[in-house]
Amino acid sequence: MSHKRATKRKAFIAAGGVAALGAAALILPNAMASQTESNQAGPKTLAASDASVLASQLQKTLGEAFAGAYYDSGDKQLVVNVDGQRIEGADNVLAQAEQAGAEIREVDNSWSELKAGAATLKKQATVPGTAWAIDPRTNKIQVTADSTVTGENWDTVESTVKSLGAGMATVKKSAGTFKPFLEGGDAIFGGGARCSAGFNVTNADGTPGFLTAGHCGVVEAEWSEEEGGAPIGTVDAETATFPGVGDFALVKYNDPATQAASTVDLGNGQTVNINAAGEATVGLQVFRMGSTTGLADGQVTGLDATVNYPEGTVTGLIQTNVCAEPGDSGGSLFTQDGQAIGLTSGGSGDCTVGGETFFQPVTTALAAVGATIGEGGAGAGEEAAGGAGDAAGAGEEAAGGAGEEAAGGAGAGQEEGAAAAGAGEQAVGGAGDAGDAGAGDKGDAGAGDKGDKGDAGAVAGAGDAGAGQEQQQGADDQGVDQQGNAGR
Repeated sequence: MSHKRATKRKAFIAAGGVAALGAAALILPNAMASQTESNQAGPKTLAASDASVLASQLQKTLGEAFAGAYYDSGDKQLVVNVDGQRIEGADNVLAQAEQAGAEIREVDNSWSELKAGAATLKKQATVPGTAWAIDPRTNKIQVTADSTVTGENWDTVESTVKSLGAGMATVKKSAGTFKPFLEGGDAIFGGGARCSAGFNVTNADGTPGFLTAGHCGVVEAEWSEEEGGAPIGTVDAETATFPGVGDFALVKYNDPATQAASTVDLGNGQTVNINAAGEATVGLQVFRMGSTTGLADGQVTGLDATVNYPEGTVTGLIQTNVCAEPGDSGGSLFTQDGQAIGLTSGGSGDCTVGGETFFQPVTTALAAVGATIGEGGAGAGEEAAGGAGDAAGAGEEAAGGAGEEAAGGAGAGQEEGAAAAGAGEQAVGGAGDAGDAGAGDKGDAGAGDKGDKGDAGAVAGAGDAGAGQEQQQGADDQGVDQQGNAGR
């Protein structure tokens, strides 16, 4: 018999009614400006997804002159750094970049020099509790040391940074401790471990699966929707990665007829259609769903990050200022217009004091496991429903509206109600009532998505609880909906 994981979700969405629609308006309609129509050279107004695509194109076009790029979310413009010593005779190429709509900024450090500096840090300062990433806004390597880095270890980090030369890197202390966020409890379960699914995908053979954090995939081979429940998926052990070049794992649904919706659940019947995987750009506004803390947002602050966890070094991550806590690992990192960006890996701090959180890029995880996401992967034969926008995602809005699911077999696995992790769902639009997420109902789409606890304030409000809403941290059933929270 076909196991269709979207049935209960659809019923719940229908019951969500007007509140869900009103809240979703904060994230979905007209959330991102499209590219300004202009034939004149010079910076243009770009949607964040357009800027990511353009940055990738210009990196290839500019070659060695490229020194990084970032998105100015205030002006909605892409700023591209160029190495001042490598642009001689490249006037035509720079003119093309400006004609494409980017702002060109001359800097001192080339991309290759920054990468070489990061390689030196890896060789000489791989100390547990440290991390580094390239920050194009400062044209420097951003080095962070957590509270455990003291004495000789701190001296090693500081002296290595100085050895790179003035203007190449900066170092700062973090009050927290870098760790992957794996915990026993909620979302999806494997033995004594708790994680969450990030995004549903379609495997190379056409069967459905979901992505989660690699440190989840290497500790348990099978995952269930509820603690002690029957396994719903099995880890592809050959591709699960942690530590090393990434933190990701593919879990294949045991039932090949599973229809896994391509959405991220915001709670209270609200969903965001996931149309495609997208590349992160520094400055990009992103949203994270997690089974512990619900919805939070922030910006990408660094790329190609290296994190030295106690378990080992992980490279190739996205650094952000989005908060997260234990239980949020493996969770979905996405944009307003429906692009899957990352899977929660780990970090420091919490959602009270803030901190750094690192994410596995979805694009590299998909390439490694041979899967597809969004409209590119029509899992279990369902078409993307609810008017999801172009799979290309660039500058287009996910027009599905709240309560509609893109059932193309890619987005975050959706489960409603299963694990008890704290608070009943709250209306994301600001209604003061803690919504009943259907405690005990297992949603049909696929692992790990948590019904938010305390996401109230909305996608546009950085996860702040709306007026009159309480963040219930330890009671009631939390809807386990599409999150990939393993790693925390």
